[in-house]
Parts: sequence; structure tokens; C-alpha cells
Amino acid sequence: MRNVFACLAFLLIAVSSSAENAAAPRLSWQTLQRGVELTSFTAGRLASGAPGRLYIVRVDPAAANVTVGLASEGHGGPRTAADWSRTSGFSVVINAGMFQTDHRSNVGYLRHGQHLNNARWNDYQSVVAIGAPGGTPGNALWLDLGDPATRSQTTSYETVIQNLRLMTTTRRNVWSQSARQWSEAALAIDKRGRLLFLFSRAPYSMRNFTDFLLQLPLDAAGAMHLEGGPEASLSIHADGVDLDLAGSYETGFWPDDSNVRQWPIPNVIGVMRAK
Repeated sequence: MRNVFACLAFLLIAVSSSAENAAAPRLSWQTLQRGVELTSFTAGRLASGAPGRLYIVRVDPAAANVTVGLASEGHGGPRTAADWSRTSGFSVVINAGMFQTDHRSNVGYLRHGQHLNNARWNDYQSVVAIGAPGGTPGNALWLDLGDPATRSQTTSYETVIQNLRLMTTTRRNVWSQSARQWSEAALAIDKRGRLLFLFSRAPYSMRNFTDFLLQLPLDAAGAMHLEGGPEASLSIHADGVDLDLAGSYETGFWPDDSNVRQWPIPNVIGVMRAK
């Protein structure tokens, strides 16, 4: 009997392993401009039961100019990602993070040059720092904030953004399972220092989304939550690709697929359009 149980256990492990491998797609990348690539594939399910799709834009910050658009810098207030793309010359735009009730300030610390969108560090544990002073491209820095002293490493960067952590730099999922789900906009970094802009209209719990991200052949080495529900946005306008994607589902707030438009957002991360 013990041997029967051992065989059954082996088969269950094999099936589970096979299922995980089957769930990890082979990614095909389309170059949008120097240092910027796009892939997408079927993933997740919408509340309606229709298949979802995960979009990933991979950006080499040493080759493409990654910066931010902030309503607090006098850019005329919140606007949709599509409008940010049009008015600021961005080829790719995603949320910079969740924002406060003033519809200006990021929930976590956010600095752009000398401008402080939010001067207060909170207890969120992921920080990305982008760009050399003067807005020139450069390598990105990704930090886990276990020690507040690590903040000093960001001082030489043009843009610093603190957000809610999904995954540590050692690839540990920090989320417990929950019934709460939402459409997701997220930012990650891979082991080569390339940034990954991620968008899924199909809702996930944060535990499941991060587990899925860890399965993908992306070599992710850190990830943060940017926004969920109908405010989650991604716009891409480059190399013949014209997409303005909007989230919808959010447990307890917008529990269906009915939202079809992007919502105005005050802070975005953008890739400058190639000249």
C-alpha cells in the first residue's frame, strides 16, 4: 500500500509540474523602438469567462529614455494614459502607482528631479530609481526597503518611486492568498536590469498574479503593484502598434467587465518616443 501511495504522489507531482510548464508560454518579442519590446499572450479569465491577455513591454532603461509624467508638475491635471502619451511624447505609458485623495500625490514616495510629488516614505517595500540627473538614460536601481538606510542609494537618480511590493529581489512572493482580485498594472525588473511593464485586464489575486509572474520566462528579480481595477492602464503607440488598454474588475468596487475606457490618472511612467 505504501508503494501505491508513493506512485500516486509521484504522478501528482509530475502532473503538477507538467501543468506549470504548460502554463509558461514561449514569448515572442516585437521591437517597438530601440530598447523597447512588446509581447502578449492569452492568460487568465475575465469575469465574463472570456479569456484574458497579459501584455508585457520590456524596456532597457540604458537604451530608452524612461521618465514620468506628473500632474503635480503643472501638466494640467490627471488624464488618461492615452492622453499622457499624446501630450508628453510617450510611446509607452503605465500607471506610476496608486494615488491619494488629492488626485495628485503618489501613495508612496515619489521624486522627479528636484520636484517632490510625495516627500513621505511609507511602509511600502519596493523602490525603483530610474535615469541619471538631467533626464538621460541609465541603468535602473531596484531596492527592497528592509533597511531605511538603503534609501540613500537613490539620491543620484532622476526619478524615484516607492510602491507596494509584489516580489522581493530574491524572487519571493510576499502575498498571502486572498479572495480579492482586480485587473492589474505592475512593474518588474529582470536580472539584466530591464524594466517590465505588465498589464492584465483579467483579474487576479496578488498571490496568484505574482506566482504566475514567477513562472514566466522573464527572469524577474523584483516586482511592484502600480494600480488595480478600472484605473489600471497601459497605452502603447509605437511601430504601428496603437493600444489603449483599460482595466475593469475590482472586488468590492467594480465587480464586472463593464468598464471599457481608461480613467484619468495623475502620475505615469512613460518611455519617450524615439526621434
